[in-house]
Amino acid sequence: MGPKKKEKEASPGHRAFVLFARRPNVPVALLERAWPVQLVWLGNRCPGKEAVFWLCPSHGVASRTRAVTAPLSRALSNGKSKKSKKEAKLRAEAQLRAEQEEAERLERERLYQEHLEKLEAKYQGEKESELAELNSLEQKFLSAQQWKMDYREQAKWEHYLKCDGTPDPTIPQEINTFISLWRDDQDVDVQLVMEKEEVVLNLIEKLEFLLLEASPDEITEKQRDQYQEFILQLQDLLNQKYNEATQNLLKAASMYEDFETGNMHTVIKDKNTTFCIWANLKKKARFKNHMFQEVGHGFDLPKSLALSSVAVRVLHTCYDHVSPLWVHCQGVPRPEASDNEELAEHPEDTGQEPGEEEEKGIKEPSVPAAEETCSTGRKESAASLKENSNNTDDIKETEEETEMNADVLDVPSQEEDALLQEEAGGREEAPRGVDLQQLVPLGGVYHIDALQLPPQAQDVGDWSMVELLDVGLEVYPYSPGEVEDGTQFAVQITLKLPDNVIYFKVPVVARWDAAGQQWRSDGISEITYEAEEKSITFGMGAFYTVALFQDAHLNLPYQAWELHPTGVDEGLFTVTAAFATIQIQIKDNQCMLSAVVVEEEEVLSQMTGKWMSPFALRAALKRAGVNIFPAEYSPKYVPVPGKAALAEVKAYEQMALLAAAFAFAHSKWNGEAGPEQVVFKASEHLTVGSAKDNNWSLYMFNGEKVQNLKLTETSEAFTEELEEESEFHSTLYHMLKASASNEAMDKVERAGFLFIDSVYQLLLATRVLAYS
Repeated sequence: MGPKKKEKEASPGHRAFVLFARRPNVPVALLERAWPVQLVWLGNRCPGKEAVFWLCPSHGVASRTRAVTAPLSRALSNGKSKKSKKEAKLRAEAQLRAEQEEAERLERERLYQEHLEKLEAKYQGEKESELAELNSLEQKFLSAQQWKMDYREQAKWEHYLKCDGTPDPTIPQEINTFISLWRDDQDVDVQLVMEKEEVVLNLIEKLEFLLLEASPDEITEKQRDQYQEFILQLQDLLNQKYNEATQNLLKAASMYEDFETGNMHTVIKDKNTTFCIWANLKKKARFKNHMFQEVGHGFDLPKSLALSSVAVRVLHTCYDHVSPLWVHCQGVPRPEASDNEELAEHPEDTGQEPGEEEEKGIKEPSVPAAEETCSTGRKESAASLKENSNNTDDIKETEEETEMNADVLDVPSQEEDALLQEEAGGREEAPRGVDLQQLVPLGGVYHIDALQLPPQAQDVGDWSMVELLDVGLEVYPYSPGEVEDGTQFAVQITLKLPDNVIYFKVPVVARWDAAGQQWRSDGISEITYEAEEKSITFGMGAFYTVALFQDAHLNLPYQAWELHPTGVDEGLFTVTAAFATIQIQIKDNQCMLSAVVVEEEEVLSQMTGKWMSPFALRAALKRAGVNIFPAEYSPKYVPVPGKAALAEVKAYEQMALLAAAFAFAHSKWNGEAGPEQVVFKASEHLTVGSAKDNNWSLYMFNGEKVQNLKLTETSEAFTEELEEESEFHSTLYHMLKASASNEAMDKVERAGFLFIDSVYQLLLATRVLAYS
C-alpha cells in the first residue's frame, strides 16, 4: 500500500472498515443488498489495488482491514447465481419465441402452398377456355398478314396501270429487259447515271423488302434465289455505268481545265451519290493535293503521281453495294431456338422472317463486290450465298473462270495485292478481316481510285484529233514502293462524314480486299478523327475502296424501354439505349421516328416526322448508325442472359394485342428471373402521357403461365411471391382483364390488326425483353 494515512474518526459506538473489493466490476447495489450497511465510495486509495469501499457498522471502534468479509463473499455468490438464472430464463424465452416463429412460418408456408395448389387447379381448369379466347384475338395477326399480301398484289396492279416504263422487279422478263436495254445504252454521262440510279435503287429496295417481308406462301425458293440474283445484277450494272461515265468524262478532261491550276476537277452530287474527280493535266509537283470544297473530300498525292498522267476519283455512294448481300438481307432475328414446336405454326408469331432459313448461320459469305467483278462473278457469289444459307461454314471457291468485262474497272490480282502489302508495310502475317457480325459499315462506301488519264484531244489546224483506246477505264499502275520522303503511305485522304449518320465513337476505317472478298483494316494508317468537324483523315498504302465501320452492338443492352398508347390505334415506343434515346410513334401499319436524343440534344432531324413501314424504319435507323435491332448472332457480343423463345415471343404477341389500352415497360428484375421467364411492368393506360411510377404492377410470364408479383422495383431482392388476391392465368390478356376496367377491354377488342402487327414487329425487332 501507499503511505500510511490518518484514520477517519468514527462516531462513538461505530466500527469502521476499509475493504478492498477483489472485483472492481461488482455493482455497489449488489453489495448493499448483501450487506445492509452504509457504503461510501472513497476512490482508489492504493494505486494498482482494487477499488476501496468504506463500511460503517452500527457499533465498534474505527479500524481498517484488507480482507473481504464472509457476508461480502456470500453477496457476490448470490449475485452470480441470480444473474445465471436470469440469463437462463432469457435464453429459454428466446428459444420459445424462435420455436413459435418457426411454427408460424411453417404454418404460413403450408397455407400458402395450399393456396397455390388451389390456384394451380383453377388455372388448369380455365386454361383451355382462356387459350381459346386468346386464339380468337390472335386471328388479327393472320388478318394483318393477309392484308399485306393483298396490298402487295394491289401495288403490282397499280404499277401495271401506271405504265411509266419502270419494270416490276418480281417479273423476270421485265427486269431482264430493263437490264439489257441499259447495258446496251452507249449515251452515258454522270448526270444520266444518277437519274437512272434512283430507279435502280428503288428496284433493289423492293426486292430486299420482299425477301424480308414476304411469307413462304408468297414466294418459292426458286423465286427467292432469282430475286437475290437480280439484286446482284443491278448492283453490277450500276457500278459499270459509273465507270463508263467516268471514262467518257476523262476523255474530255481538257475541256474543263481550271483557270488557276490548269488541271481539271469537278463535283457532281445528288442525294445518293457524290462524284468527285480530278485530272492532272499540267503535271506540276506543287499541285499534288486538292480539296473538293463543295463536299469536304480531299487528297494529298506523292510527288511521283503529281508528275504523272493520273486522275483521282472519289466516288461516295450512300449505299453499300460492296459488302456481301447477307449483310443487308437479314430478317428480324428469331430468339434463341427452343424445343417448342408451337412457335413454328405461323411465321408472324415466331418472328422468323422470310429468308431467315437461308441466312441463318451465315458468318462471312464470299460475295464479290459490285465494282470488282462482272455479272458472271456475281452469279457465282449468289450460289455461294445459297451454300451459306444452308449453314455451310466452309466457303468453296468456284473453279469456273470469271469473264472480266473490259468496261469494268481493272483491279490488281491477288498476287499483286500481296506484293503491294509487302512493299508498303513489310512482310508480315495477313490480319483477319473485319468481323461483319460485330462491325457494320456506316455512311456508305468511298471508292477512291487512281486512274489512267486517257489521251486528250489536240487541235491541229481546224481539226481536233484524239487517240482512241478501246481498253475501258484503267487503274493507274502505281506501286507503294514509290513512296517518297519516308512516308508509310501512298496517298493521304480526307473525307467529310455525312450529316445523316451518327458516329458515337471513332469509326474504324477498313478497305475492301477484292481477292479475299472481305473488309480489312490493314493498309490504313495515321488516322485522325475530328468529331466536331465530322471529318476523318488517314493514309493508305495504295488506292482502295474504303468504308467507315461502327460496332453494331454499341447501343446494347438497353437501359430502359416503354410502350404506351397515345390514341386510337396509336402508340409511342421509347427505347433508352447506351448512347441515345429513341422515340417511335406507331399508327396503324406505319411508324415514324419521333426523336433521337443524344446527350440531351435531338439529332437526325432530317429523318424525323416521316411515316414508313416498320421494316423501312428499321433499315433507315441502321443506315443512320442508330442500331437498336439485335441479330441472331448478337448474344456473342452482348453480355445478356438469354430468354426462352416461348416466353419472349408469346410476351411480344400478347403485349401487342393489349397495347391499345395498356402500357408496358422495363423491369430491373427481368435479368433475375432466369432464362425460362420474363418480367416486365404493365399498367392500364387510358390517358395521355407516360404511366406514373405508382401505377405499375410487375408480371412474370413463361409463355404458358403468367402471375402478378408482389415484388416492386424498390424491393431488396427478387421473389416470385404472388400479389395478394391474384391468380394464375395462361395468358397475359386474361391476367390484365381480371383487374382492368370495361373501357380498357373495349379498346383492346376494337384495336385494329394493322396497329397490333406494327407493335409486334417493333417489339420483335428490338427484343427488349432479352436485351434490357
